Amino acid sequence: MSAVPRAVAPSPAEAALVLLGTGVVGNALLTLLATPAASRLNLVGVANSKRQVVNPRGVVPSRVAAQLQEVVPGRDDASLLAALDASGAARRIVIDATASADEAARHADWLAAGYHVVSANKAATGESLAAWQALQQAGRRGGASYGDAATVGAGLPVLSTLRRLRECGDRLLALDGVFSGSLSWLFNQFDGSRPFSALLREARASGFTEPDPRIDLGGADVARKLLILARTAGHALDVADVEVESLVPPALRGIGLDEFLARLEEFDETLEQRRRSAAADGKRLRFLARLDERGHARVGLTEVEPAHPAARLAGTDNLFALTTQRYRAQPLVIQGAGAGPEVTAQALLGDALIQAAARV
Repeated sequence: MSAVPRAVAPSPAEAALVLLGTGVVGNALLTLLATPAASRLNLVGVANSKRQVVNPRGVVPSRVAAQLQEVVPGRDDASLLAALDASGAARRIVIDATASADEAARHADWLAAGYHVVSANKAATGESLAAWQALQQAGRRGGASYGDAATVGAGLPVLSTLRRLRECGDRLLALDGVFSGSLSWLFNQFDGSRPFSALLREARASGFTEPDPRIDLGGADVARKLLILARTAGHALDVADVEVESLVPPALRGIGLDEFLARLEEFDETLEQRRRSAAADGKRLRFLARLDERGHARVGLTEVEPAHPAARLAGTDNLFALTTQRYRAQPLVIQGAGAGPEVTAQALLGDALIQAAARV
């Protein structure tokens, strides 16, 4: 009979963490927390929207799913934070792997209380400027830091690169990017051989889009990521400062999902006309986010030259092209998988390990 694995009590030098969210990203992170790479981290609590498991001495990641099924339903942030306090760890970390605005609204309170926060949740950093500024102030008051690598590009090193460039005295002159895997795939494929509606149906069937593709096509998620990048680059932009072009025709915005899916052909004529116009000038259509040195921010469909990095994308890759004072002749290009539970979970783990290694 095999022995049941037991959690080991942490030493004061270790970092303790609680995980909020057990969806695809949260579950991928639990898998990583069971590997040697996470040996410096002591998981003391896990919660989803309805249940939680708490143990200051440690929770075994591989047993979380079963334990959540066994416990009485109920959620209580206070007991999760108490487990962090009782763990004996010198560093206490809250990881938010949800997309919940309610959880995001608590980030500033946790920071002010001295808990470090690591997040894949863009609702805290990609919405109002006031909320973003509150996070910065709360972190300073509580002496706590905020890990946000998973909020843009699923951990591609764009935020860390922007910060390093600023620290070195470089200045961002322009940022062009493809921040959506679904929109990347759609316009990489949109060459006139198939109508846009057919591509959209294939993308949805392949899981490249949200179940309701209007979430992707509306541009709001890309705008949130652009806001996070702009603020990191030093521009105090608010939501209304980003010009957003939605690809969803007005007649298709307020209807039910089933009716929307039945009317996808209404995309075809307008988008095909735009594709032909771009092709006539030797250009290609891409759904770009753009920021200039004056802080003007736009998200929408753009004609790009064949030499533009976005014109050479394939698959669902994200791309970030940074033109700075020192990267003026050729932009600094960061490209790769910008979505997916495994890479997002890795970004969360990386930020948690940075917190664990920081000096107290």
